Amino acid sequence: MTSAINLESVTIHNIVEQQVPIFDAEVFFPSLEKAFLDEHRQWLEPTFIDPATGKVILCVQSYVVKTPHHTILVDSCVGNHKTLPHIPNWNQMDSRRYETNLAAAGVSVDDIDYVMCTHMHADHVGWNTRLDNGRWVPTFPNARYLFADREYAHWEEKAAQDPSAFPWMVESVLPVIAAGRADLVKSDHQVNDLVTLVPTPGHTIDHFSVHVGKTGADAFLTGDMVHSPLQTRFPEIGMRADYDSPMAGQTRRTIFERYCDTPTLICTAHFPTPSIGRLTRWDDGFRIS
Repeated sequence: MTSAINLESVTIHNIVEQQVPIFDAEVFFPSLEKAFLDEHRQWLEPTFIDPATGKVILCVQSYVVKTPHHTILVDSCVGNHKTLPHIPNWNQMDSRRYETNLAAAGVSVDDIDYVMCTHMHADHVGWNTRLDNGRWVPTFPNARYLFADREYAHWEEKAAQDPSAFPWMVESVLPVIAAGRADLVKSDHQVNDLVTLVPTPGHTIDHFSVHVGKTGADAFLTGDMVHSPLQTRFPEIGMRADYDSPMAGQTRRTIFERYCDTPTLICTAHFPTPSIGRLTRWDDGFRIS
């Protein structure tokens, strides 16, 4: 599944790896009371919460951004053959879907100039590497991989203390460092006049989003700044894997205020497809549609 959006100077394709109900809603949003969740099921089901299981439906996807100068991959999903026993849907996956959808967008692994990982959770770094005769090697051999410096330092330290607890670092990040393909940058790094990283901390310590295009014909690729339309309607709602949920909520509200009622397209990482829309107000919150 892939679609193309043309914004004058840039073209954006979403590359879907999977879309399934994956976490119980009360687990995914640990601060929510059942009564609150039940109050909002009418608009959350069946698109965003599966009524049969009560699980949050998540899309796992990358975005390919083509500019006149570069072809950029934003986030690299779960990846094949990765050790992720805590999430069975992701553990030791062996699927051609991601590579097939990448090809459908007219892109090969050799075409990617930059891989930008908004943060270092397992489902955003997986296709950074692939197995080659039992070794993890960079999947995109011509790409520079951009990691936020504080984000990388945080996870590198954790992996050094207990590698078995952070297998995605061992399999998907450290081999890129070892291969000399990584650039550690600030989370407000500007690639050029069409591509800029935007600090959006809270979900992780130094999470960034990516702004592409020019004013009036632009898009904001959120990464995990937001996971669900429930967090768009109520920006202060945190989720299970947040580093700092209050900070994440403030980040969401700040960014949503910035782009609300503007032409800027919001490209979300985990909303079920279609995952892209524009921000408008909804009472004291927002919606993407």
